[in-house]
Amino acid sequence: MPAPSPTEPRSGQFGPAIYADWRRSSLGEITEALEHRLLFDPAGPLEGLAVLDAGCGDGTLALMCAQRGAAHVSGCDPDPRMVERAQTRMAENGVTVEIRQAAAEGLPYADNSFDVVSCVTVLTFVPDVAAALREIARVLRPGGRLVIGDLGKWSVWAARRHIRGWLGSRLWRAARFRTAHRLAQLVADTGLVVSSTRGAIFFPPWTPAARMIASIDATLGRFTTLGAAFIAVQAAKPGG
Repeated sequence: MPAPSPTEPRSGQFGPAIYADWRRSSLGEITEALEHRLLFDPAGPLEGLAVLDAGCGDGTLALMCAQRGAAHVSGCDPDPRMVERAQTRMAENGVTVEIRQAAAEGLPYADNSFDVVSCVTVLTFVPDVAAALREIARVLRPGGRLVIGDLGKWSVWAARRHIRGWLGSRLWRAARFRTAHRLAQLVADTGLVVSSTRGAIFFPPWTPAARMIASIDATLGRFTTLGAAFIAVQAAKPGG
């Protein structure tokens, strides 16, 4: 079963080995590249900034932030297996990234600690989304940026997951897929100011289709989120 990127959660629902297998697949490579483009474009330059990846999984995004010049990078995840793997990856790559075990609903950081917070493929599986977003808003500095990536409601991927839930998957039965509008509304309810919503992964979970559509996927995402398996929402904390 695919693991990270827009196809599966990064917040400790699967073990690190499944993530590695997914990235070695052609479909995983294509979708993850599109996901990262969608996330890093709104995040903007990271040089000299403090960055948090809330729900960091095996540390892929946190590692990329460190390699892009962020001054301080932190990551947290509720799954101890993911925390251990993320810490190992940082050591293997010779970067300093603080990885801690914690859920998005209870971030172990002081108020106004980060310039950028990412939260990717997490909120779909968080029982109390409002609490998680309040925590993220709390640790953001005034003027800081939030980038959320989550699983879209109206896509072939979502339909497939719903079916798996009906067939007995507890994970997908509990998942909550949202439209871009609903995600933006939840973010705005915390007092953050939403600046953009974009989509990605407009192809079904089939490698030939991914190869055909990947080159125009980013263009589609600038015009609509309908049919997108992955949705990114960018927001900022007032002030600063």
